[in-house]
Amino acid sequence: MKKTLHALFIPLFVQLPVHDTDLNRKPVSVWEDIREKGKLIVLTRHAPTTYYHDDATQQGFEYELTQQLARSLNIDVEYKVYDNTFDIMAALAAGEGHIAAAGLTPSEYGAKHFQYGPSYKTVEQQVVCNKRSKLPKTNEDLLNHSLLVITDSRSDEKLSEIRQQHPELSWQSTTTLSTEQVLEQVANGAVDCTVVESNIVTVNRLHFPNLINAYTLSEEKLAWALPNNSSTLRQYIGNWLARIQSDSTLKAINERYYGYAELFDYHDAAVFLQRVKKRLPKYKSYFKQVAADYNIPWTLLATQAYGESEWNPDAKSPTGVRGLMMLTNNTAKSLGVNDRLNPRQSIRGGAKYMQQLLKRIPQEVAEEDRIWFAMTAYNIGIAHLYDARELAKKMGKNPNVWADIKQVLPLLSERRHFKNLKYGYAAGKDSVKYIDRIRLYHDLLRKTETPESV
Repeated sequence: MKKTLHALFIPLFVQLPVHDTDLNRKPVSVWEDIREKGKLIVLTRHAPTTYYHDDATQQGFEYELTQQLARSLNIDVEYKVYDNTFDIMAALAAGEGHIAAAGLTPSEYGAKHFQYGPSYKTVEQQVVCNKRSKLPKTNEDLLNHSLLVITDSRSDEKLSEIRQQHPELSWQSTTTLSTEQVLEQVANGAVDCTVVESNIVTVNRLHFPNLINAYTLSEEKLAWALPNNSSTLRQYIGNWLARIQSDSTLKAINERYYGYAELFDYHDAAVFLQRVKKRLPKYKSYFKQVAADYNIPWTLLATQAYGESEWNPDAKSPTGVRGLMMLTNNTAKSLGVNDRLNPRQSIRGGAKYMQQLLKRIPQEVAEEDRIWFAMTAYNIGIAHLYDARELAKKMGKNPNVWADIKQVLPLLSERRHFKNLKYGYAAGKDSVKYIDRIRLYHDLLRKTETPESV
């Protein structure tokens, strides 16, 4: 039996609301309302997969996607932020916005009251549990586990489908908790498992590393929810999505928020966090001072150093690179580094080298991706990065977007490709892993720091 923690909300929405001054007007469509207001009103929620503030800037997968849509319409965006999906859908039903963009998987319940736009991402519905508990392997095993999901979500519907085969199945549903709060309940052991989309699990495992996918239930599609009178807007979104898929824009946004998180390894994360406590304090002041001098976030410089040497000042590779930032002897001399094993000198040398590389990255490269291009050049050499860009052009990919370069780099180790490149063979696959690890560790480090210290 399903237990709902709060009363169900039944939407009464039919059209956008008509105010007293508009009684003699025909109700306008959503498309007309957007044009009249000159802005797109987006309903969303604070979450690492949707919308959040970082260093006083707005970010998030849904934020960037809706910004791209608004730019295509040459209008502004107003964001209305709610605590959870249930409140978002209630607001959409009340005519408070034009789009609900919150990582939604279309449900039968939602389809009765709203339109859904075209899908923009494929995910999996997963049974997610605390890895310290006995994990279910089949739907029948769920009978012995406590479950908590969001009311009237696709996860709620999924459990109802399972109950048709297993009538004894019971669970709780909530209208007040966010999906992230439900995952926190699982991580803390308050409930055994939940059912949730894989993209949310991927990102939140960085916050709750003891979460694990017990097994996958189905493949699902993410889509925006729209008011019922949104046919023109829905058609426009479909055409616009086709355009940003063909020019790599959607791929770039997806890579920015999910591309590295799939690399997550529970053991590696635990070791990293242990070293944040034991090794990083010795060098934190150096990273902060040098990063300020070279206008690089200190957390990014620190995690790059971890990717190079795991914060071991005596580190040495078989090829002779040494120190915290793993500089070659020739590079160190060119940067004015006299002692590669001196942590302060090594950090300053590495930051100076990064600054030089950033200046050599073509201006056409997307601003948000320039740091990853420069770090790739730091790791593999800028000549091989230039080769990767040329190969991307030949393959019809965008040479200025990290998501496409990330796909091309591993090909630099394949003879059929590198034999035709100016600078030949390179271990491009290792460079991709290098960048992904730095991005992952950077995210983890930021979560351990107070906003002021970041």
